Formats: sequence, C-alpha cells, structure tokens
Amino acid sequence: MSLQTNFQGRLRNTHLPVKHGLMPLFEAVVNSIHSIEDRGQNGVRGQITVQIERSSQKSLDFDDADSERDREAIVAFKIVDDGIGFTDANMNSFRTLDSDHKAAKGGRGVGRLLWLKAFHRVAVTSVFCDSEGQMKERRFTFDAKNGISVESLRDVNDEKQQGTTVSLEGFVERFREPAYKTLTAISNSLLEHCLWYFVRPGGLPEIVVIDNNGQAVSLDILFQDYMVASAVNERIRIKSCEFQITHTKLRATQHRSHAIALCAANRLVTEERISGKLPGLFGRLSDGQSEFVYVCYVASPYLDEHVRPERTDFEIAENVGLFGDSEISLTEISTAVLSRTAEHLKHYLEEKQRAVQQRVQTFVEQKAPRYRPILPRIALESMSIDPNASDRELELSLHKELTSIEAKLLSDGHDLMRPTAMDDLTEYDKRLQDYLQTAEDIKKSDLANYVFHRKVILDLLGAAIQRDDSGRYVREDRIHKLIMPMRVESNQVQPQDCNLWLIDERLSFHNYLASDKTLNAMPITDSDSTKEPDLAVLNIFDNAFLVSEGSGLPLASIVIIEIKRPMRDDAASGEDKDPIEQALGYLNRIRNGKVRTANGRLIPDCENIPGYCYVLCDITDSIAARCQMHDAVRTSDGMGYFFFHKTFKAYVEVSSFDRLLNAARQRNRAFFDQLGLPTN
Repeated sequence: MSLQTNFQGRLRNTHLPVKHGLMPLFEAVVNSIHSIEDRGQNGVRGQITVQIERSSQKSLDFDDADSERDREAIVAFKIVDDGIGFTDANMNSFRTLDSDHKAAKGGRGVGRLLWLKAFHRVAVTSVFCDSEGQMKERRFTFDAKNGISVESLRDVNDEKQQGTTVSLEGFVERFREPAYKTLTAISNSLLEHCLWYFVRPGGLPEIVVIDNNGQAVSLDILFQDYMVASAVNERIRIKSCEFQITHTKLRATQHRSHAIALCAANRLVTEERISGKLPGLFGRLSDGQSEFVYVCYVASPYLDEHVRPERTDFEIAENVGLFGDSEISLTEISTAVLSRTAEHLKHYLEEKQRAVQQRVQTFVEQKAPRYRPILPRIALESMSIDPNASDRELELSLHKELTSIEAKLLSDGHDLMRPTAMDDLTEYDKRLQDYLQTAEDIKKSDLANYVFHRKVILDLLGAAIQRDDSGRYVREDRIHKLIMPMRVESNQVQPQDCNLWLIDERLSFHNYLASDKTLNAMPITDSDSTKEPDLAVLNIFDNAFLVSEGSGLPLASIVIIEIKRPMRDDAASGEDKDPIEQALGYLNRIRNGKVRTANGRLIPDCENIPGYCYVLCDITDSIAARCQMHDAVRTSDGMGYFFFHKTFKAYVEVSSFDRLLNAARQRNRAFFDQLGLPTN
C-alpha cells in the first residue's frame, strides 16, 4: 500500500527554534562538505564560499556591528562549492522527504525543510557529470508553496565549473533579528558548528565567508587562531555503546566557556556548559603561554540514532528509570565525559584548586572565622568554588558545607542512639568520638560566628559616627538601629537581634524593654505621657527575659538610654534641649505611673526603684556645659561624664561615641584576638 506525503504539512511540523536562525546556512555548508567528499578529487581539497548578501535597510536593534556595512540587514546567503553536484541520484534524494540517501554521512533528509523555515525561497544551480560523462547544468527553485519548481536541465561544455550554488533568499524577519549579523560573528558561529570536521581525522575543504563589501574570513585561519593546541582523541564505553571524545583547547574569548559538545550526524547539536562542574574548572585556564577554554566534542552511533530530525536536540532522557539497563541518559553521558575531562585537565585543575584553597583560607582567617573550626572537615580540593568568586558567593558555598555537616551530624546521631548487637564496640566508640568532636567543632563555629557578629557591629558603629563625603553626620536613628531595632518591645525580637552589649552586657538580662515606644504604650507603667524614650529597660528577676549569673543589677531597676546625633551641639537648659533632663524626665514619669512587671505585677515602693540613665552623644561644647551644670564628674579619658542625682535616685552617665566604641572593643578584644580578628 502506497502512502502519500503532504509537503506543506511536513514543513509545518518541522521545528526550528528561533534562536537557531542560522541552522539552514549551516546545513547548506555541511551538504557542500558532503558533496566535495563524494566527488573525491584525488587529493584536491575542494572549496566552499559563503557569500553574505545584505540590503540597504539598516537593522535598528543591532548595536554590535563591526562596521557601518555590518548594520545592513541580511537578506540572503549564497553557498558555492565545487562538489559532485545535483546528480540524478542526488536530485531524486532531494525530491524524497526523509531520504536515507546520505544516511551513512548522518543525513536525515530534512535539512532542506529547515531552509524553508527561515527563508522564503531557495534557488539552486548545479553543474555535474552524468553517468555517461556528459557535463550538465540543473537549475530549480524551492519554496513552501510550490515545492520544487522552475526546473531545467541542459548540456554544458566541459569547461563549465563543476559544483553547486545554493541561494537562501528572503531571510524571514523573526529568524533574522536574533541571528548573528556581523561577518566575524557569523564566521565564528559557522566554525563552531563545523569544528567537529576540523578536529576529526580526514580534513575539510577550504571554507571562506565573504561579506558583500568584499571583506572575507577564512575558516582555516580562524581555526588556527581558535585552537591553542592539537585535539586529543580517545574512546570510552558507556554500558554497551562506544563514544568518541575529542579534547580541544580553544583560545579564550569573552563569550565562550568550558563545555561538552554533543555531536550527531557529523554536526554539532547541543552544548552543555561545565564551568564549576569540576573542582577548579572556573574562568580561563592557562598552559603557561596562553589562556584557553576547554571544549570536549562527543560523538557516537548512539547519539546519531537518538538525534531529533532537525538536529537541534536529542531524544534522550535526562535520567533513565525502568530501562536503565539498555538506555543511556544524558546524565550518564555527562558524568562519564566529565570523568575523562578531569583526567585530561588534571594538571590545570590542580593549579586552580590550590588557588581555591588559598582563597578560602584567607577569607576564613580575615572575614569568616566561624568556619575555622569546621574547615578541616571540608574537602577544599573537591569544592567547586571559583577562586575569583565574591565574598558573598564564597560565604554561601561555605554555609552550604556547614549545613551538610550539620545534617550528617543529625543523621549520625540517630544511628548512634540505636546501637545494635552487631556493632563492634571499638568501632562504635570511634564513631562516637568522631560524632562528639564534630558536634564540638560546630559549637565552636557558632561561637565564632557570634563573636564575628560583634566585630561587624563595632565596625559599623565606627563607620556610622564618621562624617560622610558631604561633610554631614548620620541621624541618631541609624545608631539606634545598630543597638536595638526601633518601635519594638523585647518580646518582638530575638536576643541575637539586639546589641545592648555595646552599652552594658547586663542590659541583655531584662524583664521588659521598649525601643522608641511611647510611655503610655508600655505595659510596665500607667503613665499617660506620649513621650518616647529611645530605650527604656526594666530589670527584675521575675520571669526574666534571660537569666543572669551572679547578682548583676539590683533586684529591680529602670534603665533609660538617650541617643543623640553625632557632633550635635545645641544642648541647652530645659527638657526639650538637655538630654540629661530628658532621660531623668522619662525615668520620673515611669516611676510615677506605678511600675509593674511585664506581666502586670505591681512592684512595691516603685518610686524608689534605682534608675540608670545613659546619654550617648559626642562631648561638644554645649553638652560639656550641661554636664558641668549638673555637677557631673569628667572621666579620666576626658570622653565622658558621670554623677549620681540624689533627687531622682539615679546614676547618670554621659558617654561620647568614641568612648562607647573603645570600651566595647576592649571588652571584646580577647575574643577577637582568639579568632585572629583585627581590633581596629
């Protein structure tokens, strides 16, 4: 029973992704390569010329042209070869969809359909020698509406040049716009597509790409510039199938990266970027003379059998399930090839790995000491980290390793808690000791992270009190946020989000804390005042937020903290202008509102609860004058004042930001020294 073919339907069902707009050109060039091979000119190499034809219309969305000429829109390509030509056998094959005439060369009989996906019309002129030795010229056109038409065949004299000219005319706009447009880009792209022919044994015809302004690029010269060293071939087996892999070192360019290139039917089909998939395989590699990127070309009968008809992808699963014994997945191919890649590039990757180890060591020592305790447990030589990665990327990679160690610790812990009778006692004891040591290292890491957090906060505070490039100082709310988030109560934030230790370590152990909240909104007082202390802290031992060792502050105390803008110099008499009077006023209003615990228990004799007032500001002339009016005592370092106010039963301390910063650094210096952190 004969079957009919619907040409338009077959063309409609042929898929060509828009990003592959130059694929029809590549297919035409490959056809020319096969035609020259079929002619077999007794050692004569053969030649292919690709002519770019442009219109005078400019491409408006094109900004990477080599010249003004390159900005002219491409309308056609003309491919000229001196191959065997459109003989009767070749013409019959061309007329037959899905022809297997060139199956031995990887032909699938669909390349000409791709021509009509991206071009409106194809014109062919071919001179060939028939079976009787007579030179003939065949002409025809090919389009989506009529198929093959305007066909002619005539005798020509023997002096006529044998070969074929294929004109791909009317570049369809949706394919033309995303496609490369410059002579250089098109030549590079064609070379990459045909690179397998260059590196394979057997050679290749001379291919020249010419623009319509006369400029030309020889792919031979381009290939010599492209290659850093000769290709290396080897064969591997994956299950029962043989694969040929070709290791190449290509000259580094801005847009090329390390890759595995899967080929089928003697054509490049897909590329998989492998930068970062092997330890040390990052950026450009160097052989001591020049930089290069690595590309591995993979070919196999298995790939030939499973390539899609359009040769833009493979019908191969990413992973195999039920048919794992017979089918090969893309993952298996990639894994096997990467294994050989690692061996082929071993010398270059080891150098990169040493750079990675040095980068990680330096980063941990100077910026991330929390990872120091677990660093011996991380196989740095197997980490896929770019030595030029940013601190952020490096931190994420190390955190991922830490998370992995913690997850394994949890898993091992469950196993250790359920020993079996089969467990060897000596081996079990060793596993237990390893487990406990890992747990200890993680705890050290957590402690180091907390200490490093303090170092960061101190550095931020030091930067915040400096004058910026415009000569101004930051507002007080920025410093406030470093000490404590604003407009919150202590039950709304986690202890690690507060940096009260900057002022006094004991402030972390409180019953209630309000940050930038009005007095009438605080549950510890019935005051109806709408004034807002920067920080108000109630400390008792009833339902303490944290539990302190030792006696610490008295049984109950109230702490008021006022923060002023760095270098502010407008202090004057009165609660609105004097930060000392402000702090004492807040303290007095809280006491007069009958102080309660955070859960509502009244504190007896609340008017006599000890008060502590801290004023954080620079000691400007006006602040110094207010301190003197309160009969305050200047500190020995000259950067603060303190006194006890008998009437308000309150200890008052006025501290400059420099004094606050220096004192906090001195208290933490021993920890910083232990981690090897600079203290200034």
